[in-house]
Amino acid sequence: MKLDRPTLQQLADWLAIAVIVSLPWSTSATLALIVLWLIAVLPALDVASIRRELSTAAGGLPVLLWVLAAIGMLWADVSFADRIDGLGGFHRLLAIPVLLAQFRRSDYGRRACSAFLISAIVMLALSWILALMPKAAAASVPVFGRHFALYGVPAKDYIFQSSVFLICAMALIAAACERWRGWGWRNLAILLGHRLFGWRGVVVGGILAAALIAAAVFVSPYLYLRVTYTLTELRGYLNADAATSAGLHLDFLRRSAEIVATAPAFGHGTGSIAEQLRLAASGSSGTASAAAAVNPHNQIFAVAIQLGIVGAGVLLAMWAAHFLLFRGAGLLALIGTFIVVENFTSSLVTSHLFDFGQGWLYVFGVGIIGGTVRRNDAPRVSGGSALKRFSIVYVRSGGPGRDPKGWRHGLKPGNDMPG
Repeated sequence: MKLDRPTLQQLADWLAIAVIVSLPWSTSATLALIVLWLIAVLPALDVASIRRELSTAAGGLPVLLWVLAAIGMLWADVSFADRIDGLGGFHRLLAIPVLLAQFRRSDYGRRACSAFLISAIVMLALSWILALMPKAAAASVPVFGRHFALYGVPAKDYIFQSSVFLICAMALIAAACERWRGWGWRNLAILLGHRLFGWRGVVVGGILAAALIAAAVFVSPYLYLRVTYTLTELRGYLNADAATSAGLHLDFLRRSAEIVATAPAFGHGTGSIAEQLRLAASGSSGTASAAAAVNPHNQIFAVAIQLGIVGAGVLLAMWAAHFLLFRGAGLLALIGTFIVVENFTSSLVTSHLFDFGQGWLYVFGVGIIGGTVRRNDAPRVSGGSALKRFSIVYVRSGGPGRDPKGWRHGLKPGNDMPG
C-alpha cells in the first residue's frame, strides 16, 4: 500500500504523541518511537516548510548551535570518539524545526498535550501506590525491576519525574485560572499573574508565593531539613573545603568559569568537558577542589566550555526565542512558557538539554506546542485567499478603465465574496 503525504502526516502526528507519552516511562521505547517518527515525518514535509522554520529564530537557532558544535570538533584536543560523543548531546536540537513545521499544519497539538497529561497522571497514581505499598510487597513485583526499590519512583529517576509533574501541575493551574478569571478570581503564581493579570498579578503572586514557600518550609519536615542541611553544606564548603553536595556544585561552577576563561571565544572544542574538568581537578588542592567530575552541572557552562562565549550566546538566544514564541495569549502559550522557563531554570544547576529525558521533553514540548501556537495565530481569510478576493473585487468593479478607485476600496477585512 502506497502512503501519500496526508497519511504520512497523520501517522507522524500519532507517533509524536506516542513519543511524549512514553517519555516518562521508558528510554528504549522513546528512542524506538523517535526513529519511527523521523521515518514518517521527513517524507511528509516539503522542503519549503522546513526552510520557513529555519528562517525563524525559534527554528534556526537550535540548528545553528548544532552547526557550531559540529565545527567545534575540529579544534577539540580529545579523541575522535569523545568528539562524536560530545556532538551527540546536540543532535536532538535538529528535531525542533521539524516539529515546528509538522505541527504548524497539524491539529493534533492539543491531543498531544492531553495525552502527556494522562501519562503523567498514571505515573502519579502509580507513584503513590508504590510509596504506600510495603517494601516487601513492592520488591516482589517484577514488571518495573529495580525501580520498585525506589520510594515513589516507578520509572526513570525522581529528577525527571519531578519535572514532568511540575509542568503538568502548572498547566492544570493555568487551565483553572483561565476559567476562574471570568469569575473574578486572581492567580497565585508570579508567571501566571503576569501573563493573565499584568504587573498587579506579579506583585500579588509574589507575596502569596513567598508566604506559601515559608509555610511549606516549616510545615514539611523534609523540606525544612533539606533547606537547613543545604545551608550547613555551604558553610562546610566555604569554611573547610568539605566535599558536600552543595559545595561541589559551587566548586564545579568556579572550576567551569576558570576553564572558559582560558578559551573564552570559541571554547575548547566539542567533547572536551570531561578532559577539561579532569585537568582542572588535577591542579587543585583540597577535598572539594580535587573532586573529579565529567559534568559542570550547568547547561550554559556545558556549552561554553566546548564552544565558548559564542556558543553560550547562541544557547541563550535560543531560549529567548522559544520564550518569545509563546508570548501570545492562551493556555497552550502558557504551557509552552512553562516548558521553556522550567528548562532554563533547572539548567542553572544541571545540563538538562544533554540529558535524554529532559532534553527530548524540551524538544518535543517546544516543537509541538510552538507549531500549534503558530498554526492558531496564522491569519485565516475566509472565502479564499486574499489575492483571490482582491481579484474578485477588482474584476467586479469593472477594471481600471471603468472605476479606478472602486476596486481599491472594495477589499475589506472579513468581507466574504462568493467565488
